[in-house]
Amino acid sequence: MANDADNVRVGLNGSIYIAPKGTTAPTDLDASWDTGWVDLGYLSDDGVSMEYSTDSEDINAWQSLSPVRKVLTSVDMTLGFTAIELKTATMTLYFPSASMTDVGGTVHKLSIPAAPTPDERAIGLEWLDGDIKNRLVIARGEVTERGAITIGRSAAVGLEMTVSAYADTAPEIAVWLSNDPAWAAA
Repeated sequence: MANDADNVRVGLNGSIYIAPKGTTAPTDLDASWDTGWVDLGYLSDDGVSMEYSTDSEDINAWQSLSPVRKVLTSVDMTLGFTAIELKTATMTLYFPSASMTDVGGTVHKLSIPAAPTPDERAIGLEWLDGDIKNRLVIARGEVTERGAITIGRSAAVGLEMTVSAYADTAPEIAVWLSNDPAWAAA
């Protein structure tokens, strides 16, 4: 197999989108993100990390010292990012079940509940490398980990979050679309 530098990709620019669970996502790369999808805005220059892992369990037999089979026991997919725009969409994603209200002309109040409820959302990730466009859609996801919010003079205040993907009614945990020519089906 030959090396081909034209197949090396970087994420030069991109966005994270959120929507209420059940919101229809684009099914191709040309359609816009419909009403209901909100762009979280600027992310830290670390970009977005995507992790995918599987766990399996060995099945051993009396007659063999090595496993005779492995059974898949779990699949885990996460997206990690740090939102650096502090706005209603990012604040209410970081603080589940929180609500934003206006309490005066220019005063806004974020109410952070003591006992939040589950907050599943649809999550979209889009990134570009020149003319190569990629979209990843998680129909059911939830922020399951949050980093510390650091407030200081030398860096933007960031909301570090990890979104866990859950299986939807379809057999997929996520759908990844790309116009990358190297992806052409054989």
